[in-house]
Amino acid sequence: MSNKIKHTLDSSKWVDLHSDYMYNYTITRVNDHEIAKDLVQETFFSSLKAMKNFKGEASERTWLISILKRKIIDYYRKKNSKKGQAEVRMNFYEDDRKGKWLEERAPTVWGNAGEKNMENNELKSALEKCIANLSEKYRLVFLLKTVQNYESEEICNELDITSSNLWVIIHRARVQLKNCLERTWFNS
Repeated sequence: MSNKIKHTLDSSKWVDLHSDYMYNYTITRVNDHEIAKDLVQETFFSSLKAMKNFKGEASERTWLISILKRKIIDYYRKKNSKKGQAEVRMNFYEDDRKGKWLEERAPTVWGNAGEKNMENNELKSALEKCIANLSEKYRLVFLLKTVQNYESEEICNELDITSSNLWVIIHRARVQLKNCLERTWFNS
């Protein structure tokens, strides 16, 4: 006999229980209030259609957020496909910095110093402003990879980009964030 909890859905309470959380989740990813509202609404509609597929293995909120994540990714995929942007292929490491941003060379343990610095509200505010100033594609890729810890392959598949393009975008986003923080935080 299994001890797993079988979760149920109650769509009549979704708006009251989950809409604020879902909106806050979305606004940090799309940075546009109207689009965030639309995506949450689309998620509720899609969830109503998909209720028959709910297996009860995840909580109601987790299930709704998983659908919302797909809506956000679809939004960016659609937006980027309309622009018809060509993929950028460049070698940024012609000098001795070769491989500096490779994932396998990233430090795995930052210690408490990083956490203590992030607790500083002013630094957090400056960082959020710098992230908000990134282009939409850079912001999305940066947040998916570094904040939400999505796998590189999943990001590439969802956004229809190559892994080399992914790392170019992440590198450029990090450089822009570094420059922005140097201007707004460290030199203030």
